[in-house]
Amino acid sequence: MKFPFDLASEAQILIIDDEPANIALLERLLRRERFDRIASTTDPREATALFTKHKADIILLDLLMPHLDGFALLDRFTRLIGPDDFVPILVLTADVTTETRRRALSLGAKDFLVKPIDTVETVLRIVNLLETRFLFKALKTATPPDGAD
Repeated sequence: MKFPFDLASEAQILIIDDEPANIALLERLLRRERFDRIASTTDPREATALFTKHKADIILLDLLMPHLDGFALLDRFTRLIGPDDFVPILVLTADVTTETRRRALSLGAKDFLVKPIDTVETVLRIVNLLETRFLFKALKTATPPDGAD
């Protein structure tokens, strides 16, 4: 299927993880796939400002971080994004419990991966979520508002 967009050149990706090595790994994986619009932070307190500044199309989010955990950020992002938009959040965490997975998904995460990550699967999931994001945006601009012909 041919899409009316080039994911790698158009997608803005935000990575939030308190471990610089995890950010470096994700950035390396994404750049290898030609993604180059990547913002990242090791300080979760900067996350919402970066999201707004860079207009992220996807968020890659760790859960276990100091100062502000990923669950609190999920709640903030869900409120920022609102019900009329779709910005997928992919959680990447070392916490393998069912409770954590369910809580993250119920707070707005669209997918969940356990660290250490499988690099191929991670890239495929990111691409799948970005395709959904861009199709949502295309549909939203192509659909007339209620009451319009």
